[in-house]
Amino acid sequence: MHDLKQIRDDPQAFDAGLNRRGLPLQSAAILALDAKRRAAQTRLQEHQQRRNEVSRQVGAAKSKGQDAAALMAEVAQLKDAMETATAEEQAAAAELDQILAGIPNLPAADVPDGADADANVEIRRHGNPRNFPFAPKQHFEVGEKLGLMDFEAAVKLSGSRFVVLKGALARLERALAAFMIDIHTGEFGYQEVLPPFLVNDQTAYGTGNLPKFGEDLFRTREGLWLIPTAEVPLTNLVADEILDESVLPLRFTAHTPCFRSEAGAAGKDTRGMIRVHQFSKVELVSIAHPDHSAAEHERMTGCAEAVLKRLGIPYRVITLCTGDMGFASQKTYDIEVWLPGQGAYREISSCSNCGEFQARRMKARFRKSGDKGTRFVHTLNGSGLAVGRTMIALIENYQEADGSVVLPDALVPYMGGLKVIAPRV
Repeated sequence: MHDLKQIRDDPQAFDAGLNRRGLPLQSAAILALDAKRRAAQTRLQEHQQRRNEVSRQVGAAKSKGQDAAALMAEVAQLKDAMETATAEEQAAAAELDQILAGIPNLPAADVPDGADADANVEIRRHGNPRNFPFAPKQHFEVGEKLGLMDFEAAVKLSGSRFVVLKGALARLERALAAFMIDIHTGEFGYQEVLPPFLVNDQTAYGTGNLPKFGEDLFRTREGLWLIPTAEVPLTNLVADEILDESVLPLRFTAHTPCFRSEAGAAGKDTRGMIRVHQFSKVELVSIAHPDHSAAEHERMTGCAEAVLKRLGIPYRVITLCTGDMGFASQKTYDIEVWLPGQGAYREISSCSNCGEFQARRMKARFRKSGDKGTRFVHTLNGSGLAVGRTMIALIENYQEADGSVVLPDALVPYMGGLKVIAPRV
């Protein structure tokens, strides 16, 4: 959500931010509605003051035995006028809220300009892609040959864009999540949380998923939403709270299933596990002081990178341009892993600084000790990592010519000592 006062004070800067996102200018329409709302508020206050004054005159006239009919008629007229002003104010406010709720966050000054992913900027790489003595296969080819990745069974059970994992691959999913959680809680100071997987409208609104992106979510008949990521419940833990400055930053992590309708994914990644309706992810969320959120963003990205370094998977980090950022983000780093089966880097984590955008929607604030006023916190989120995509990267980077998958040393304890996932004989 955007600050109306900032738009009033500098509408040109607001429009410039929208222009960088490739969006139409909206400050004029917003300020016109704001003026209409404030004018209705002013009329309401004037009518209220006049009605109070006339009501006193009615009382005085009656106490003196005078005719108060004309005064009472004016009170009735003022009541009608107040109801009209209230309705106008509420209508303008509702329209204003609807417009503001659909406008994305403005990009930070150092975000590169661009219309789409082609303008994203690579900032570093880590690890070298392996030279295979054979043609590497894609993850689903390896998984199906192992007999442990079953898409046909998933279609029978649920439909397209689902998968059934079995045996060692099912355990690998569990092992990867535990490995990630242990790193983030044991080394990086994140507090593990097990949140609800269903949330209400206000919670989804707080992180910017509603009202604009309802079609991307699954909704129950009872009106709750399946979470698209643990960012939604974790960030909302501080909704409607006034925190003491001394507790910042708060850092949360969670391993949860995630559910996405993939409404705009027709024809994209139709084979395999890259883009599915249900997947698991280890999420990182930080609630930070505004003065320190940029540093927290770098730190969070480093925490996600640490997982890939331990697993020995080559990756690169890119800064998303203005046209490729998410709705709530003011700056995003994507981490992309090398997939030899595809011969391409693919996203495994997005780490975003949302500034005060989500905090305004959630009314999440903090207060410095001794101060009366409050400020909005900054919220950050990132994948640490997407578990399914990490499995994909492991399978493709550690595959052997015979179809087996060698496990990195860091995972062997989590796999009960298993070092190689071999095809069935």
